[in-house]
Amino acid sequence: MRTVPGAERVVVVGAGLAGLAAALHLRGAGRDVTVLERADTVGGRVGVHRGPGYEIDNGATVLTMPELIDDALGAVGADRRSVRPVLRTTLLSPAYHARFADGSTLDVHSDPDRMAEEITRLCGPDEARRYRRLRTWLADVFDAEFDRFMDASFDSPLDLVSSPGALRDLARLLRLGGFGRLGAQVGRRITDPRLRRVFTFQALYAGVAPSRALAVYGAIAHMDTSLGVYAVEGGMRSIARAMADALVTAGGRVELGREVSGLDFAGSRVEAVRTTDGARLPCDAVVLTPDTPVVDSWLPRRPRRPVRAAPSAVVLHGSIPTTVSDAWAARHHHVIDFGAEWDRTFTEITRTRGRGRLMFDPSLLITRPALSDPGQRFARDGDEHEPLSVLAPCPNLDSAPLPWPTLAGPYRDELLGVLEDRGYKGVAEGFRVDRIDTPQTWLDLGMQAGSPFAAAHVFRQTGPFRRRNLDPRYPNVVLAGSATVPGVGVPTVLLSGRLAAERLGVPRTRPGRAQTVEGLH
Repeated sequence: MRTVPGAERVVVVGAGLAGLAAALHLRGAGRDVTVLERADTVGGRVGVHRGPGYEIDNGATVLTMPELIDDALGAVGADRRSVRPVLRTTLLSPAYHARFADGSTLDVHSDPDRMAEEITRLCGPDEARRYRRLRTWLADVFDAEFDRFMDASFDSPLDLVSSPGALRDLARLLRLGGFGRLGAQVGRRITDPRLRRVFTFQALYAGVAPSRALAVYGAIAHMDTSLGVYAVEGGMRSIARAMADALVTAGGRVELGREVSGLDFAGSRVEAVRTTDGARLPCDAVVLTPDTPVVDSWLPRRPRRPVRAAPSAVVLHGSIPTTVSDAWAARHHHVIDFGAEWDRTFTEITRTRGRGRLMFDPSLLITRPALSDPGQRFARDGDEHEPLSVLAPCPNLDSAPLPWPTLAGPYRDELLGVLEDRGYKGVAEGFRVDRIDTPQTWLDLGMQAGSPFAAAHVFRQTGPFRRRNLDPRYPNVVLAGSATVPGVGVPTVLLSGRLAAERLGVPRTRPGRAQTVEGLH
């Protein structure tokens, strides 16, 4: 693997989880590290929206594999107890509460026995036995691919077959059907269509319909349904705050409100980072974490091929009186409310070249963080309120160039009407929506095609075919974050930060293979 020698002074652009992870690993190896962040808070896509009297996560709400946070903190000798804020996590049980169009429900547990009991209740004992076989298959896929595809950098696709053990792992993935389609592989193992949705909807995180996604993305379902989903006291935003605190305590620098305007090159090498306030920061190397359009605007030469972006999302952020929300039947931290349509829904939001459309029958993710962290409740006008977010997947702006500045309000009203019809009584009147994030929001932040999920994980943008984190044309420019390897998601961007540090010569201090056995947590 190619590395960058002599990188003692490193500037990291972006204080999201990828940038902070890279900075922690670099600082732990004794490097001089400065993190530049254009916003006034850390977190990036795991940041915060400040509403009247409360805060709410403005990005990812699902945490899996929290040991990767420990890995980053441990690089500078910190842990969850030594940082401010102290990081406290709680295993959610259930991880999700699923509601279906026929009125049935399913609690998704990471514990295999509890999950089997729940499936027996809903689908019968035969399907519960099939679930156990599916769970084993998902774990096997995750274990076979973690080192080779997720926790790895690539100089060439040939790395898949040239490194020690590569052929063995590839052969194992082939035997498991990892290069087939996720929907088909799950469908061979379980029969109930509701369960099939629970174990395949995660493909949308990777930007691909379950029927089209590679079966290797069963690894995401394994994280969601087997390894455990966690709540964070103070919200997901507390993770970035704690990581930044650990970095500063260890002697690194985090400079907020510092927007990068460009890079100064000497030949093909970066020698300094320029900011919009006129500053110039000399460096031996840079780690760039913004999305593809922003990074490419700073590089002298454009990439050779276009990027296909993942679908996007509309997210409603706000608050609701607890007298309204506590009357709902769905009283869980994460609720997935599935519409009756499935294949049609994914077709609508994943079409390309302007043929996409909004979901006719949406499936929605509803997040009520105060159910796990009562400290997030607050008083308004004499009543108790809680933060609430509702996420609706939608096409990106390449797929459907919709006029979101004018469409956002009517679509909000449509989504609230859907929720009312599905039993969330009082939501249309009681949910005070203080912010609506749409594809236009993401586009204005420099994200490809207005998608917060970066490049879709189609085959040509997966593993060794995804944009590399070290381009030989720019020998001291390293990438991290969703747009590069290993891809989208909280665990993967944390890995990308460590991989970026390794490109800058930081040795790995722990074994690569993750624990995947039952009882990890």
